[in-house]
Amino acid sequence: MNSISAFSALAPYGWDEVWAEAFTQYDAEGLLPGRVVRVDRGQCDVVTADGILRADTAFVTPHDPMRVVCTGDWVAVEPGGNPRYVRAYLPRRTAFVRSTSSKRSEGQILAANVDHAIVAVSLAVELDLGRIERFLALAWESGAQPVVVLSKADLVPDAVTLSHLVQDVETSAPGVPVVPVSSVDGDGLDVLAAIVGGATSVLLGQSGAGKSTLANALLGEDVMTVQATRDADGKGRHTTTTRNLLALPGGGVLIDTPGLRGVGLWDAETGVGQVFSEIEALAERCRFHDCAHEAEPGCAVLAAIETGELAERRLDSYRKLLRENQRIVAKTDARLRAEIRKDWKRKGAIGRAAMEAKRGPHWRP
Repeated sequence: MNSISAFSALAPYGWDEVWAEAFTQYDAEGLLPGRVVRVDRGQCDVVTADGILRADTAFVTPHDPMRVVCTGDWVAVEPGGNPRYVRAYLPRRTAFVRSTSSKRSEGQILAANVDHAIVAVSLAVELDLGRIERFLALAWESGAQPVVVLSKADLVPDAVTLSHLVQDVETSAPGVPVVPVSSVDGDGLDVLAAIVGGATSVLLGQSGAGKSTLANALLGEDVMTVQATRDADGKGRHTTTTRNLLALPGGGVLIDTPGLRGVGLWDAETGVGQVFSEIEALAERCRFHDCAHEAEPGCAVLAAIETGELAERRLDSYRKLLRENQRIVAKTDARLRAEIRKDWKRKGAIGRAAMEAKRGPHWRP
């Protein structure tokens, strides 16, 4: 392989010297470097210095959903053969993972080597801050920088109302850029293009959030099909059915994804902590290091709710996501399961003791 031609052909897709160094062993075997732009039924399209190649992924642990080839992967692909095979993928810098809906609670990788996770939220319907927080937890856990895009901003013509909506989201997304965007009149697109330029970004959100319209606006052409959204509830049908990696005209690449009905957490404790960083900062001032922020004396979190510094909705959402994440992790961690059972027994004993004290010594069932 000619390394100079590979650099010139793959640089627009994110190829750099670090990736080239990681590929050295496969270069010696005569394999081609490439980036996966689409995966479909055990096969994938890979962009290489020789153009886009179709390859089979059967050699790369197809039965482990966390180790299958996915959109955004850098891979080593055979230069020829019928069928042609992907032989390996390079270690991922970041990976966006959610839990599946299966009872086995497996993780499902949606995109790899992503720099920015763009969470698209439609202003055509009422904001669901809890869902935004869920997306952000997964995004932070992936290692990518989240960005919230409030799409269809032209549907909120009053500047004061739009400003309040942006502030509501900013409160629920500390450390995250929040960009109102209208694909109709172009407002905000320059800001978003500047954020994602020269990097790999993944578009996330529910059906009807305007992801395909947003992708077309960033790409400067109608690459993605757009379908009408139902007026009744703001929902749309799945326009995108696979994850596609597309080169942006200003540099960088965009991965468009199907609308996600479910965004279950997958071992995302760090991501949850990042989303609710103000709660974790308050918790450091609690009297007890293992404070559950429920009724303990000296709880700085509850004190912040009393003063209005912290919204109770935020604490409820924080608790909910932590509990969900703990259940997911416990299904694959025997020691954690034992700790949870022990904690349940301890709380149950405390509850029984409190009830007995309330009933008094002469109470009989």
